[in-house]
Amino acid sequence: MTPFNIPPIDQNAQALARRRWDNLTKPLGSLGVLEDLGIRVAGMTGSPTPTIRRKVIFTVAADHGVALEGVSAYPQEVTAQMVANFLKGGAAINVLARHAGAEVMVVDAGVAGPSAAMDGLIVSKIRPGTGNFAREPAMDRSEAEQVIESGIRTFQKIHRKEPVDLVGLGDMGIGNTTASAALTALLTGSPVAEVTGRGTGVTDQILLNKIRVIELALSRHRPNPEDPIDCLTKVGGLEIGFLAGIALAAAQARVPVVLDGFITSAAGLLACRLAPALPGYLIASHRSVEPGHGILLRAMRLQPLLDLQMRLGEGTGAALSFFLIEASLKLLSEMATFSEAGVSEKGQ
Repeated sequence: MTPFNIPPIDQNAQALARRRWDNLTKPLGSLGVLEDLGIRVAGMTGSPTPTIRRKVIFTVAADHGVALEGVSAYPQEVTAQMVANFLKGGAAINVLARHAGAEVMVVDAGVAGPSAAMDGLIVSKIRPGTGNFAREPAMDRSEAEQVIESGIRTFQKIHRKEPVDLVGLGDMGIGNTTASAALTALLTGSPVAEVTGRGTGVTDQILLNKIRVIELALSRHRPNPEDPIDCLTKVGGLEIGFLAGIALAAAQARVPVVLDGFITSAAGLLACRLAPALPGYLIASHRSVEPGHGILLRAMRLQPLLDLQMRLGEGTGAALSFFLIEASLKLLSEMATFSEAGVSEKGQ
């Protein structure tokens, strides 16, 4: 694959943003994480007072052959059914995105069966679902590279047509917490049992089976933890690779990328291993109840903005965090300084 050239964070824009925060009509540091958030976004965008006009959440769907091993509480056909629900505007992500003033772009990156002819659906299907990685690799290496490149091209095309200022990542795919747990174990060196959770709300028995299936796959395929493409090839997911591509392309364009939960963070860490400068462009929206999510966030050195005991996916956490990101930037640009407001500063 071609190298990923992520521009360095703009230290000057960060310094100017920090100076402005310190001169606004408030005690130093009194807006806490909101101040840090505004400074981070300034460095990402290269502007000391960034503005957000267009917000897009990419909800990327794909199926997983490993679902045949009984690792989910829902049947595989739910993936395609939820894609239809997204396009009709009836899912949680649609409600929250409307509330946040964000667009939802639904992508079929590998849903099983033929692609539905639905208005608004972006079809970028490398193959109709992954192989059952309990028995065979999830995909070929060339397919893993293609799906990442497809995510890159999709974002670039949309951004060229009308610039995007803030990107949220979302996912849909029955079986994708199994793939994400496998990738998390590989990329962080964590035991499978520590990173594997209940996903769709499985029973204790199914959870134990899920752990067994992942351990079997890692033992059978022996993915190379130092080669992220090999990890994606052996035990990954098509939506995970596509989301990694979106993150890489957005960062190359200096657009902040907001991760949702466990699956998008697995995609985020995968992309970070391909481009070590990427974490500077990532914002963690929330901490999922999936046990592997906190491990992924620590690996990327990201602090989540919210902890609402969520585990839905779709981009719902990203949509909620858009409010905080925009609040931070509006405070940074619209609050008056002490001199503008005629307010005495500390010690005066």
